[in-house]
Amino acid sequence: MTRKQALVVRGGWEGHEPVKATELFLPFLERSGYDVRVEESTEVYADVAAMARTDLVVQCISMAEIAAEELAGLGTAVVAGTGFTGWHGGIADSFRASSDYLHLVGGQFATHPGKEPCERHGGPEDNYLPHTVNITELGREHPITAGIEDFELDTEQYWVLHDDLIDVLATTTHPTRPWQPWQRPVTSPAIWTRRWGAGRIVVTTPGHSLDVLENPHVRTVIERGMLWATRTASES
Repeated sequence: MTRKQALVVRGGWEGHEPVKATELFLPFLERSGYDVRVEESTEVYADVAAMARTDLVVQCISMAEIAAEELAGLGTAVVAGTGFTGWHGGIADSFRASSDYLHLVGGQFATHPGKEPCERHGGPEDNYLPHTVNITELGREHPITAGIEDFELDTEQYWVLHDDLIDVLATTTHPTRPWQPWQRPVTSPAIWTRRWGAGRIVVTTPGHSLDVLENPHVRTVIERGMLWATRTASES
């Protein structure tokens, strides 16, 4: 049986520990029949031959910048059938200056609301809030999230700007709080898929730190998402 080709591309802001985070999933990919290539920059996206051979791209690059020819190469590969997936800022907060990247992914991090000002002490925990990830009706039937019940997290809760071409498998709701300026609860997609040409995209917004990635619900969604997005995945 021909092994599938996975490309893991990592880098950007070190606060999301792109090396350690991606290393968590390399054994799963290898056990699942993938040959895995790891790159520390987006330069590989401009390699037409390499991208044409790639069945799945797993990206973990927060913020950073991407050259026009690299983004064009990624987009062309996805349209041709290469799967594209990632978690948290590694896919939903990548290349903020690129509207074409936002158009490809369908949603982008806007903020993660913080604790009450008197409870903040200057560390990353200032933005950790207990919240629920709610599986949608579509999510209860989708192979990525089927069988997963709503679950609780205490970590960054992503507020996402998005379009309506995404298929939302899970949401999270930002409540009103006295110290925040919005006047009604706001629901953001937390897990979504997107069809782009012949390609499949999966975005999972939880995953700020290694402990969140090791949460059994989050890890299951990410791993199933890798399989579903892959070029050779069966239609469903």
